[in-house]
Amino acid sequence: MNVVESLVPRAGLRVMVTAGANGIGLAMAHAFLQAGARVHVCDVDEQALAALPPGISSTLADVSDEAQVDRLFTDAEQLGGLDVVVNNAGIAGPTAAIEEIDGDAWRQTIDINLNGQYYVAHRAARGLRESRGLLINLASVAGRLGFAYRTPYAASKWAVVGLTRSLACEWGPDGIRVNAILPGIVSGPRIEQVIHDRAQQRGISYAEMEKENLSRVSMRKMVEPTDVAAMALFLAAPGGSNICGQALSVCGNVESL
Repeated sequence: MNVVESLVPRAGLRVMVTAGANGIGLAMAHAFLQAGARVHVCDVDEQALAALPPGISSTLADVSDEAQVDRLFTDAEQLGGLDVVVNNAGIAGPTAAIEEIDGDAWRQTIDINLNGQYYVAHRAARGLRESRGLLINLASVAGRLGFAYRTPYAASKWAVVGLTRSLACEWGPDGIRVNAILPGIVSGPRIEQVIHDRAQQRGISYAEMEKENLSRVSMRKMVEPTDVAAMALFLAAPGGSNICGQALSVCGNVESL
């Protein structure tokens, strides 16, 4: 295999993507499908699941509910095993000062962004051990930087990086690779809502808040979901076979938040 060929995942990979019917998850599901993988996703958005293209099977499931994660893995048994699991599900959480964030909002963010990743990793361990596979956890640049008024989100994403590096040490001897992808400011409805909420918190316009956010990115632009999908494909390709325990930013170099 030459270097160029090593950049393409082998056909027939068995791939699971959580929250795979929208945004980054959908971009990754499409990318793996186009690379010849068999793909199963879950999501809480029933309409988005119904709109998935042929070739992507699905389960309606909320990863913060352990019983629903169990059902997801039961449904995914039709793949005949798992080579790649993408722990993508997450929410933005509240935008507010810490004294204004109530316990329910905090717990919901941690339940989905962190506990959900645990539930998936817990269930994926056996299958990935059998295939000597790959776990990709979605974190964020907020998992390497402080993020005022977004403390539940940032705390959960720092924890995801810790989970990733610990599992890489734990599973590496079994041939399982574990990495985190840290997207930056990704274009789409979620960041639009975050910018709107932060602008309100700061008492400035949406346009001012957006400009301020991009001023902290060296490349002065947002990331596209397909950029994150491309990193996932590379990690699943032979060329990524020695990348393990890493927190890989796809962000245009976000300098601060």
